[in-house]
Amino acid sequence: MTLKEIAAEAGVSISTVSRVINKSSKCPASKEVQDKIWEIVRRTGYTPNTTARDLKRGSAENTEPLSRSIACLFARTSDVETDSFFSSLARSIEKEAFKYNYILKYTFTAFDINHPSTFRLITDNHVDGVAVLGRCDKQLLKFLKQYFKCVAYTGLNNLEAKYDQIICDGYQASITAINHLMQLGHTKIAYIGETEAEDRYQGYCTALASRQLPLRREYISNVTLSSEGGYKGAAALLNKGCDATAFFCPNDVTAIGAMRAIKEHGLSIPGDVSIISIDDIDMAQYLNPMLTTIHIPVEEMGQMTAKTLIDRNEGGHHLPMKINLPYYIANRESCGPCRRGK
Repeated sequence: MTLKEIAAEAGVSISTVSRVINKSSKCPASKEVQDKIWEIVRRTGYTPNTTARDLKRGSAENTEPLSRSIACLFARTSDVETDSFFSSLARSIEKEAFKYNYILKYTFTAFDINHPSTFRLITDNHVDGVAVLGRCDKQLLKFLKQYFKCVAYTGLNNLEAKYDQIICDGYQASITAINHLMQLGHTKIAYIGETEAEDRYQGYCTALASRQLPLRREYISNVTLSSEGGYKGAAALLNKGCDATAFFCPNDVTAIGAMRAIKEHGLSIPGDVSIISIDDIDMAQYLNPMLTTIHIPVEEMGQMTAKTLIDRNEGGHHLPMKINLPYYIANRESCGPCRRGK
């Protein structure tokens, strides 16, 4: 596969393909075009002709090593294409790895790990390492360690395990989100999302306890982190007469579903209730109202995950590393002062 062939399949110019795979700051391609080019690169196993590239640069004697490869495991989602957060994270890993002459050879999810074809793909893999995207248990990590030389985890939950971890602390981000609501006068704050082994739920509990507020079960809806889960979770609370003045969701897609349910119950955002979440996916700023959320540096998380995985594979470090990246509040329109009884 050549740049010309990739360009022909993607329906763009060779120079556009070159700018995309070399991460040029002058790249004019849309996100859809970039995704299409990277899909072709991944599917065909394209690697740059380093000798030709070095000849062009006048440094043929310092050619780069042959291409190597990595894999990505999606631990929290079964639908990679529709999960904006994890698909963006994987794309960032792929782009950064490519800079070091590594390709993303394949991706798979924890939900189909026992499928014969996926299991065979893992046990017979010929890649140099795997990046685990999203929280997983020790049993899965142990399984992966049996078949992959290097394993690196990235996500919002801390792992009590001796593996390389690139995280943005979901526990602290949740405390920041709840404190933001409290500063606006909210004390009746509902939670919509997963509760078991979830740092963001623990952050919610800790933030309430720090203000001597009770943990009220009638304010908690334990649902999967998805738009459908958010919709059903918010609807269930409101159908039971929940009088919360604010809602906290662990991620944006859950908040999007919750916002629909809130509106269908005749409540305005943020006039009647406020809502805040975590991630800051691209869609968050195009909602009505625009979603207030904790911004997670997804691009940087992917870049650091790729660098860490490659560094370990090449013997750059041996002890487990934990890299914690910062977050901030993207303060938009969905949160406002509490106007109902506290």
